[in-house]
Amino acid sequence: MRNTARWAATLALTATAVCGPLTGAALAAPSGAPASLYAPSALVLTVGHGDSATTAAPERAVTLSCAPTASGTHPAPADACAELRAADGDLAALAAGADTEVLCTREYAPVTVTADGVWQGRRVSFLHTYANACAKNAALTSVFAF
Repeated sequence: MRNTARWAATLALTATAVCGPLTGAALAAPSGAPASLYAPSALVLTVGHGDSATTAAPERAVTLSCAPTASGTHPAPADACAELRAADGDLAALAAGADTEVLCTREYAPVTVTADGVWQGRRVSFLHTYANACAKNAALTSVFAF
């Protein structure tokens, strides 16, 4: 009986030593480390003429994925991803940074742009209406240039 108890104790200790590190706490990512190798960064971008997203039917739409590499149907995905990375995915900041060197007419032909998707793991939804295509191009150099 003493041999059986000794073998049971040895087996229990071995199982704890081998399987202990495989518990849920050990499998979680270390504090501050990303849960996966790449946080998702994928957007659907649209451009349409009209005052708002409800009245402006999208005339063009493209996809843009920035992780792990720039790809999608966007004509210049590397440039657009670099621009988004510089702004930390904040499309409103990009929209506010209009190029003051560009002179646009005061013609009112509204252009509405939208962006929906995920940037580095967080949900992104953006909607902005510009007075005309020139104003849109001055503000968003490559993200909505399609």
